[in-house]
Amino acid sequence: MALKARLDLRQSQSLVMTPQLQQAIKLLQFNNIELSNFIDSELLENPLLERADPGQTYAEAGDSAVGNGDEGLDSRSSDNFADRDDQLGTDRLTASDTMGSDDGPLDVASDALYGGEGEITRNGEPVAGNHDFSAPYGAGGAGGAGGGAVAGGDDLPGLEQTLADETTLRQSLDDQLNIAFADARSRMIGSYLIDMLDDNGYISGALDEVSEALECDLEDVERVLKVMQGFDPVGIFARNLAECLELQLRDLNRFDPAMAALLEHLDVLAKRDFDRLRRICGVDSDDLHDMIAEIKTLDPRPGKTADGEIATPVIPDVLMRAAGNGNWHLELNSEALPRVLVNEEYVAQIGAGIRDREERGFMSEKLQTANWLVKALHQRATTIMKVASEIVRQQDGFFTYGVSHLRPLILRDIAEAIGMHESTVSRVTNGKFMSTPRGMFELKYFFTTAISSSDGGDAYSSEAVRHRIKSLIDNEDPKKILSDDKLVELLGKEGIDIARRTVAKYREAMRIPSSVQRRREKKARAS
Repeated sequence: MALKARLDLRQSQSLVMTPQLQQAIKLLQFNNIELSNFIDSELLENPLLERADPGQTYAEAGDSAVGNGDEGLDSRSSDNFADRDDQLGTDRLTASDTMGSDDGPLDVASDALYGGEGEITRNGEPVAGNHDFSAPYGAGGAGGAGGGAVAGGDDLPGLEQTLADETTLRQSLDDQLNIAFADARSRMIGSYLIDMLDDNGYISGALDEVSEALECDLEDVERVLKVMQGFDPVGIFARNLAECLELQLRDLNRFDPAMAALLEHLDVLAKRDFDRLRRICGVDSDDLHDMIAEIKTLDPRPGKTADGEIATPVIPDVLMRAAGNGNWHLELNSEALPRVLVNEEYVAQIGAGIRDREERGFMSEKLQTANWLVKALHQRATTIMKVASEIVRQQDGFFTYGVSHLRPLILRDIAEAIGMHESTVSRVTNGKFMSTPRGMFELKYFFTTAISSSDGGDAYSSEAVRHRIKSLIDNEDPKKILSDDKLVELLGKEGIDIARRTVAKYREAMRIPSSVQRRREKKARAS
């Protein structure tokens, strides 16, 4: 067969994701902290971007973010977003159905998305009335019981900027070591012991290893360890759980022979064999329960507590409140939305003076990037609102009556209702929170698996089944403790078709003891 080179033309179709579309997908899955960091980096890199004034709504910022084409710069924005304005709705966001009633579609004015004066209407009639969304959430009472992101002025530093540098556990222990010992030998032993600490603050090896490694007497190691066990945090440098609890009880002056006996039999406590514990400790039921309650206040992992990360406050992305007549008022939290716009005055100023082609190309690229970013943020906001609105519509029973009325829901249900792909819904619900009258919930909370109905009716949400199991156990007769089999029988009578192993899995996930352990515990309390 002869080999030869030739040129062929072929026509094919393929799906290509532009860099801007890829970046838009990333924006969609960012939580508000990640998005804020991304916006900060864009503001540093793009001289045409600026933050909107505190009193300016985001919708107004979006209207002013279309560059100035009269100056000869390329002000075109990404077609990927311009072509979708009719799908996502840049002027008005309309939920696919009503929330809580069948009176008509729920419309959310565009300004309400971005912190301006807005209202929710049904058939053109206002439902919740005008509300100043630009005010910090909590000031106007717009939020539910679980919300309340307190906002300060833009000229004030954020809470995270006022925190001092955190001292690590190692630094703290080194400082205490230098104060406790003056001789180099003891400091060397102490430094070696610090290196042996695990994440929980326990000594991870035997003291003989320290003696052999440093070629010192075991008595010296034990002497140094005894002093270091008085370091802060209390309970550090213990060799096991019992010793860790003992150190904390001694610090509280609550360590006595009865407590010592209890710490020596923690395995019996784990089995909840309270009758045996009373005999071992030589105390009555009231004293035993007081001792157990005191142990529960102690810290079994002093190392983790001392070196833990600072908890980041959760800021809701969506605010929800009752609007009366079974309706719900939804709005995006203006404090969680970054407000950026294109500085048109600056664009006009530098556009008039640019003569170099390379400079003109640079500014044209920056202007196009700025226009795209404002559009992408607008699309992100409307998409979050559409998903949240549909979730509220489908889970109306939960918000009205509680967790027992939580419906089974999957991503496909929301995606089909709003005409989007499941992956888009997944990105929107990841790391986004909604403040509701029933508390703060991540949007993913409302997606639960279905437990089939024994009578062929509607399926039950797994979260609602968990709540029902806990309710049955909390109200059980101390003389007739409910086993997992009995729970299956009771749930079956209520129309819930569930296996015994599923009941056991849900019970263990809620950290509810088995029927044997509960029987011992309640019997001990009764006696």
